[in-house]
Amino acid sequence: MYSFFIAMCYLLGFVSTALSQDESTESSGPWGHSLAGSVALSQVAFKDWAQGGESSMAWTLIFDGKHERNDEETNWRTSYKSALGQTRQGDSGFRKTDDKIDVETVLTYKLGPYINPFVSATLKTQFARGLDFDALGNSTPVSQFFDPAYLTQTVGAGYEPIDEIKTRLAIGVRETITRTYNTFSDDPSTANIEKINTEGGFESVTIITWALAENILFNGKFETFIPLNNVNDPILRSDTTLTLKVNKYITTNINVQVVRDLLASPETQIKQALSVGLSYSIF
Repeated sequence: MYSFFIAMCYLLGFVSTALSQDESTESSGPWGHSLAGSVALSQVAFKDWAQGGESSMAWTLIFDGKHERNDEETNWRTSYKSALGQTRQGDSGFRKTDDKIDVETVLTYKLGPYINPFVSATLKTQFARGLDFDALGNSTPVSQFFDPAYLTQTVGAGYEPIDEIKTRLAIGVRETITRTYNTFSDDPSTANIEKINTEGGFESVTIITWALAENILFNGKFETFIPLNNVNDPILRSDTTLTLKVNKYITTNINVQVVRDLLASPETQIKQALSVGLSYSIF
């Protein structure tokens, strides 16, 4: 019920913003803004169907946005990605299929045409409670809003060889914040339970935005964090999306996320999602 309430607020926010925004509106002043949302729905229902099958319903809501101020000597860019989705199969309740909050802000000083110093901060967390289901369908809570949350602050230098590729190398601090589900932050080698795990280290981030064709766009973000106290176990994250635009309002998204974080899981985590739905560029 809580997840459904969040989804409805999310959807109402998307619809109200879209209806109130004139498509011809242009950003005024030094700031540039963009915001796009999409909704994907699927539903199958059976009644006395001789060939068998189970009724199902699924939905996914996605928001991507960016705010950027580009001055003569500095560039300040804040981007955010958010997604929330659920599915229901047969008589079982809704189960979460997608849940993401990813915010990044980068302030860059323009020292030269290619290499420029910067400071940045990122936040990664989720909207709703996460459940782990066993073979019998019993559920165990494993996460919730801001539990865990990953906060990173870095300072370094960025390199932009071409417009489509941006990469940066930095040194900074990564914090894993929990409240109830401390397995994401706790060090099992100590007697105390750490609700916050703070690590200093080196970070590398590469962002690729490539228009493969007029209606095909590839977005990829590849992150590496190497803790100073454990350089042999780097934290790896990749988030790639291939967007195929059918027309102005209909798009297909193929998203693949890969995470290697030994403190959260001994296995490499992989999530793949395919969605077809309505897309709207709000501004």
